[in-house]
Amino acid sequence: MDGSGEKKPAKRRSQERVLQRDPERTRAAILEAATREFAENGMGGARVDAIAERAGTNKRMLYHYFGDKEQLYLHVLEEAYVGIRTAERELHIGDRSPEEGIAELALFTWRYFLKHPEFLSLLGTENLHRARWLRQSVRLKELHSHLIVELTEVLDRGKKTGVFIDAADPLNVYLTIASLGYFYISNQYTLSTIFGRDLQEKGNLDAWERHIVHVTLASIKA
Repeated sequence: MDGSGEKKPAKRRSQERVLQRDPERTRAAILEAATREFAENGMGGARVDAIAERAGTNKRMLYHYFGDKEQLYLHVLEEAYVGIRTAERELHIGDRSPEEGIAELALFTWRYFLKHPEFLSLLGTENLHRARWLRQSVRLKELHSHLIVELTEVLDRGKKTGVFIDAADPLNVYLTIASLGYFYISNQYTLSTIFGRDLQEKGNLDAWERHIVHVTLASIKA
């Protein structure tokens, strides 16, 4: 029986039993379901009942692993950032020439945003709340420090060889890359309607990808 007094389908009961025997799988299922729910409905509109339903479990298990809705949201936010920061580490931009390293970071960021629209939705939600939950996470501050350190090293090498201007700032470079991708994707429907061009069409996406790389490098070249 579920909370409404109705009997659950056999498939659902079987899924719950499997999850109850596998803690890691249960946590992963809840996080995946919560990510979709928060991305679609924001912090205020997301419902614990809906997350449990999506995960194939019950609210009791959700509270057991994550405490409450706010703590679950924080975990979702952290995992979203862990995903992109971990993938960035695998680029090894420090092993490339300065220009190649910056171009690769720009390409990666744009393509990651395209493949993970839920990440941008979570960013939008967190900004609406003025980073209320993000500020609570020590884990995320540590993740971001690595990105800035590696980006600084790439820029410094470029400055020493005369490729980049001395004023090239790592945070400004990343903000240039991220903002060009974020704005395009977050506003693609309104912009497509206003200007009469389908920004989701592959040719337009490819052209913007090239534009991001060009603008980023042009802003710091000596």
